[in-house]
Amino acid sequence: MSNNAKAIARLSARIFGEVLRPTTDKSMKVVRLMSEKPKHLDKEITDYYPRHREISWIMSKLRFHGLFRDEHLDFKDEMKRLGVLRGKGKPKKGEGKRASKRK
Repeated sequence: MSNNAKAIARLSARIFGEVLRPTTDKSMKVVRLMSEKPKHLDKEITDYYPRHREISWIMSKLRFHGLFRDEHLDFKDEMKRLGVLRGKGKPKKGEGKRASKRK
């Protein structure tokens, strides 16, 4: 094969997205993986899973307005409220340990 034919073959491979030099099957697997579209840009994959951030934001807004009940968060709020009633909550500003030592 002449130099001119080699140059034409390399140019053809670059134009059509093929490998410039002959490679093994193992190396072609790497080439195939690198030439694929990235997974985070593939609509089939990104549209498969629900949008957790948006859904949780919407559910929190609905819960705030009383249109959705999240029993787990209701339970956590109730436990926090009962703890505050027993005196287990945070002290108000200026009533902490350090402030009580100064008096």
